[in-house]
Amino acid sequence: MHSLKSLLVAATALAGLVLPTLALPASAETLTIWSRSGQGDTLEAVAKAYDDTHADKVSIVTLPVDEFVQKYATAIAAGTAPDAVSLDLIHTPAFAQAGQLEDLTDWAKSLPYFEALSPAHLSVGTYHGRIYGLPLTTETSVLAWNKDLFARAGLDPEKGPKTWAEWKADAAKVTALGGDSRGFYFSGACGGCFIFTFTPLIWASGGDILADEGAKATLDTPQLRGAVDFYRSLVAGGMVPASARTDTGPDFLSIVGGRIGLQSIGASQIGVLINKYPNVHFGVTLIPGPDGGTSSFVGGNNIVVTKGAKSVKAVEAFMAYVYSLEGQRLMVSHGSLPARSDIAAEAMKGQDPRYDVAVAAIKVGRTPYSPVFNDIINSPNGPWAQMVNAAIFGSDPAAAIKDGQARMQDIIDAAR
Repeated sequence: MHSLKSLLVAATALAGLVLPTLALPASAETLTIWSRSGQGDTLEAVAKAYDDTHADKVSIVTLPVDEFVQKYATAIAAGTAPDAVSLDLIHTPAFAQAGQLEDLTDWAKSLPYFEALSPAHLSVGTYHGRIYGLPLTTETSVLAWNKDLFARAGLDPEKGPKTWAEWKADAAKVTALGGDSRGFYFSGACGGCFIFTFTPLIWASGGDILADEGAKATLDTPQLRGAVDFYRSLVAGGMVPASARTDTGPDFLSIVGGRIGLQSIGASQIGVLINKYPNVHFGVTLIPGPDGGTSSFVGGNNIVVTKGAKSVKAVEAFMAYVYSLEGQRLMVSHGSLPARSDIAAEAMKGQDPRYDVAVAAIKVGRTPYSPVFNDIINSPNGPWAQMVNAAIFGSDPAAAIKDGQARMQDIIDAAR
């Protein structure tokens, strides 16, 4: 396995040995955008609508998610990269740092709705004060609860927890129903799942896991220790199934089984529950902090333009359509949350009201900023995944946190 950093370094070096001319689109009127698999048909649907109403055309090329970053880095080096890419927003800092993306600052700030664009997308799309990525698709994390189990446990089925104390009390009452009912579930051996569902507890407490544009690891803080202690208390109280400790992600959506009281999920899973599990009656709320603060992990894709692209204006024209009310409504109807807060309510008209919570999460949500995100966060052998599992399930959480911070900082320093 190659780290994203090493791929970009190799791509940058190779770029000097080949003709630095990007591949031309399939035709003079066609804009090609690469996208990763597993994203549904949102981008394809918007591209089709654009094609139907504009002279220029947009071709969406979908590549396997596990090969996407390497193929893009290789294509950049070979001069065959597409003009634009729908890039997992967490990777924007790495490509921007490597000098592989077009500076979109002037265009972005000229948009009359610039201040209404998703702040988390813009945060990770900015490098050294310049903007290299803008929001395309949007996802957030929220806390869901099973209304039927809440009712059986004597809880108000229409009210989700607003503090950690309420969360724990609700989980305890569901667990007390007996049998295989448990109050809470999380995938305990999945770094990507943890960053999506656990980090909001830290943010809602006023803490963070990274600082200085990803140059400093900040794991060993009262806020992270508090979140760990909270999860440990749920585990120790028997409110979490034992299988959670080794779940690497396949059982992430365990609430569908009807025996889990609470679970943090993504906005996209709201649709999954509504459409595929109609017998699971659920509510959603913002992920709370210890005393009522809230936060969320904002995910999705940024639109980025390859350095030296010939069709920047075509990208701008397509994105103007994406950001229009028509485009935003179409994005929403195919699974994405709106990227613009100023027209979000209009774009969401007719949608299930539970999505309103996911939209509200955009304003309070964040995305960790790191040029080495995969190495420190997503890798199953990386410091984040190893730290949270050992800290929550192991015998010495303090040591696990200190070790995780040291390992994370070593990786960050080595990549600089």
